Amino acid sequence: MINSITAQTLDLEGHRGCRGLMPENTILAFKKALDLGVTTLELDVCVSKDNQVVVSHEPYMNALFCSKPDGTPVTKADEKTLNLYTMTYDEIKKYDSGIRGNVLFPEQQKIATFKPLLKDMIKACEAYIKEKKLKPVKYNIEIKSEEQEYGISQPKTVEEFSDLVYKEIIKQLSPERVILQSFDFNVLKYWHLQINNKKFKKVTLSALVENEMVDSTLEKLGFNPDIFSPSYKNLIKRRVDMCHDKGIKVVPWTVNKIEDMKAMIAIGVDGLISDYPDRFKELK
Repeated sequence: MINSITAQTLDLEGHRGCRGLMPENTILAFKKALDLGVTTLELDVCVSKDNQVVVSHEPYMNALFCSKPDGTPVTKADEKTLNLYTMTYDEIKKYDSGIRGNVLFPEQQKIATFKPLLKDMIKACEAYIKEKKLKPVKYNIEIKSEEQEYGISQPKTVEEFSDLVYKEIIKQLSPERVILQSFDFNVLKYWHLQINNKKFKKVTLSALVENEMVDSTLEKLGFNPDIFSPSYKNLIKRRVDMCHDKGIKVVPWTVNKIEDMKAMIAIGVDGLISDYPDRFKELK
């Protein structure tokens, strides 16, 4: 049985805003998530040719839902040539990422929209929070980075990528409202070092993993992150307890079914990342 206190203390995160309901990683999705009462907005960032930090899960135009400036769908064959790191932001903004909807998420609203800049996304959300008199939220920002993509679809070094992101974040947000997550442990190691050296202000660091165990994650990282963020499918109570024993919070992704949310809460997680933040009300 879930009591209301447990549900209220959970960090309820809208994945890519609220991908199940609105086009992912768009200002429209983040505003909708705010309306639904999330405590954290989860998002992804990539970098454009002109070193702009763009809110996008992939460093390319996804054939699943993106459309070209002339309105024709991006094809699978187009994806490699539509690498965001080889496009200026002015070019990126001309591509639509919502009008076609997303076949994987039939409830998602079909609406014309585009990939925003991180600075514009934060500005829009902060203004919306003020306008609607909502509680301040956290921003869980994932640096999309893979070693084999260094210098190809992202900056050559994680230092360059991270510095660009940090500068944008710190201009608008207090560090206690920022979670920085990544699957690329080189990114997390760099942020940890910069925080320790007082070059970066202290933000919350979250280690994203899929199948990785707790011990091997900590060994590879070389330090204890603030959050261990695994796929919920591989999470068991023993791993949650191991993290809690080390003072590490556990926030699994991407939990979309109510029964799975309840199962995760039952084993003691500290938060949930979901494409359907509207379903969180079932936990109250």
